[in-house]
Amino acid sequence: MNVNERIASLRELMRKHGIDTYYVPNEDDHLSEEYTADYFKCKSFLTGFSGEAGCAVVTKDRACLWTDGRFFTQAEIELEGTEVELMRMGQPGVPMVRDYLIDNTPEGGVLGFDGRVVSSFMAANLEKALENKKAKLVMDYDLAGEVWGEERPTMPKESLWVLKKKYTGETAKERIDRVRAAMKEKNADVLILTALEDPCWMLNIRGNDIECTPVSYAFALVTAKTCVYYIDQDKVKKSVAKYFADNGVTVKDYDALEKDLKKLKNKKVWTDLNQLNAYLKEQINETNTILNMASPVVKFRAVKNETEIKCIRNAHLKDGVAMTKFMYWLKNERPDDLTEMSAQDHLYRLREAEPDYVEPSFPTISAYQENAAMMHYSASEKSNAAVKKSGFLLVDSGGTYLDGSTDITRTFSMGKPKAWEKEMYTLVLKGHVNLLRQKFLTGTTGQNLDILARSALWNLGIDYQCGTGHGVGHVLAVHEGPHGISWGFRSRRGLPVALEPGMVVTDEPGVYLPHKFGVRLENELLVVKAEKNFYGQFLEFENLTFCPYDRDAIDPKYLAKEELDWVNAYHKDLYQKLSPYMNAKEKKWLKAATAPIKA
Repeated sequence: MNVNERIASLRELMRKHGIDTYYVPNEDDHLSEEYTADYFKCKSFLTGFSGEAGCAVVTKDRACLWTDGRFFTQAEIELEGTEVELMRMGQPGVPMVRDYLIDNTPEGGVLGFDGRVVSSFMAANLEKALENKKAKLVMDYDLAGEVWGEERPTMPKESLWVLKKKYTGETAKERIDRVRAAMKEKNADVLILTALEDPCWMLNIRGNDIECTPVSYAFALVTAKTCVYYIDQDKVKKSVAKYFADNGVTVKDYDALEKDLKKLKNKKVWTDLNQLNAYLKEQINETNTILNMASPVVKFRAVKNETEIKCIRNAHLKDGVAMTKFMYWLKNERPDDLTEMSAQDHLYRLREAEPDYVEPSFPTISAYQENAAMMHYSASEKSNAAVKKSGFLLVDSGGTYLDGSTDITRTFSMGKPKAWEKEMYTLVLKGHVNLLRQKFLTGTTGQNLDILARSALWNLGIDYQCGTGHGVGHVLAVHEGPHGISWGFRSRRGLPVALEPGMVVTDEPGVYLPHKFGVRLENELLVVKAEKNFYGQFLEFENLTFCPYDRDAIDPKYLAKEELDWVNAYHKDLYQKLSPYMNAKEKKWLKAATAPIKA
């Protein structure tokens, strides 16, 4: 079936069940916001839009897709020829999904969705709003899944593996004790861990259920005396089963959580209603009290310990070697028939050669010229562009190593750039450096700092329609909360989170000119303490990422002296760190590539 036929089939099922409006989010049953297993990609199946963010809403006479600014151009292309309308999130006149769902459910009508992939908070919010229209919710039907039918991928069954203490700095027992201490402070009897990363962090367990994200589909339930891990037990090898037993962890089937939730009586249950799906919430009876807060593990895994920090630095050194060798190859040894995919594949091979490499931390974005204007473009056999000896090649990539996860973007000039191309590149670099250099007081959030990266672009009436930075997990998801850097706060709950020592965050401003080109520069930064004085404790960023900026694309007239001085100091430090790992030709090139740039 094509997209329009799929939507027609969905409407038939809606009529059968008396549903007027049907909502298809991007999430899985753990409410992962972006990266999910193929089994859960109903939104993409239904609409044909392959981007990893957004949702779809279908009514009797209209089908709409919401997505954010990273995907506008991609969505325009992929939705062309279908009945699906693109709703550009955050743009004037575009309603929020919640408001659209309420407004388009008729008086006395029915709004439907699969309760396993919608948060209990959102479900309750919608249900209350619909009362005014005497309308109701139906959460029992996965209609998009029914349309998908037998062609739908199966749930993944990848085996678990243990991340050793030499990489994490703590045993599973120690981490479980930290969780229980947090529960005691809140007088919580039970803690439900639903985010995929949380049980992995607590138990030092990793999996491979989601492409490029080393997690496994599993829940956990913690009390003062028990720790239960809910997973498809086919994933648990004998050695891992013994590891769980040794650490006091009971393993149960994935679906057993709902039965155990029904058994809870008169307990104070700590769960995040933004992260607990509506179906599971219905299993908790009213004798229990809900403590609706983010899991304590969210903060624990965001603030890295000394062992993790040491390992992360080492991972970035290895990653810098691979990226710098890749840059040398692009500039000096690239084949005449270079394409986006052949460039991407060469970088994969370079990373694979590094010690303790596991997998990419996300699918590489290798985007030439107009393709780079689509922030999360992914080259395919159909789109694979030839990389000419002109223009820009944007490469956003990263690696998962046993000692850490990396995320780096560099934009490479493939010939002699035009003056305005150099201007755009340098203004992105300017914002990137301004943020990286900034000191700030304890209590500062990423929302406070975001303008530093955008200022030069805003002054020209240019913006990049996404956040400036995101947290990065330690051998976990490459996009990690609760912190980030963004002027328009986008989060499921609460206020922006203050940056703290030990947090890792990216710095990645960009320029995206539709159908022309894109420029992005990205480093990972570690929040560390600076001086403490009369005014309070200052913090600053330690740069973690090492790969040259492309001096061929830099026009120093757009950089202030202190910005240019920082770039030159960075290149000097980079040469000292990476040159020992380069062969003679690479080392000679690197010396020139990192030579001081004069104003």
